[in-house]
Amino acid sequence: MPTYRFRNMNNGKEYDKFMSNAEREIYLKTHPLVAQVPQAIAIVGDHIMGVGPKTDAGFEDRMSQIANAHPGSPLASKYKSNESHAKIKARSVIEKHKKKRPLVS
Repeated sequence: MPTYRFRNMNNGKEYDKFMSNAEREIYLKTHPLVAQVPQAIAIVGDHIMGVGPKTDAGFEDRMSQIANAHPGSPLASKYKSNESHAKIKARSVIEKHKKKRPLVS
């Protein structure tokens, strides 16, 4: 049940009441000098904290399969592929040297 904010139109005082939506409607009908004050809606989720949506293991597994099919792609560097440690290390050494000395035609 939510908490609603009301304003007494005679004196302008605001107050909160904890009640259901049906009780709120009855309360407003029986108290004509009371008006409901609009409030911001609170939305709660992991996206607010900057965590972002979490992916399940099936998605991670599928992305790993795609990365294995395309070993030189950025996807392969993001999602760990099933290559051996020696192959991964060799590729990182090659990439490091490519950055140092670009191929000259």
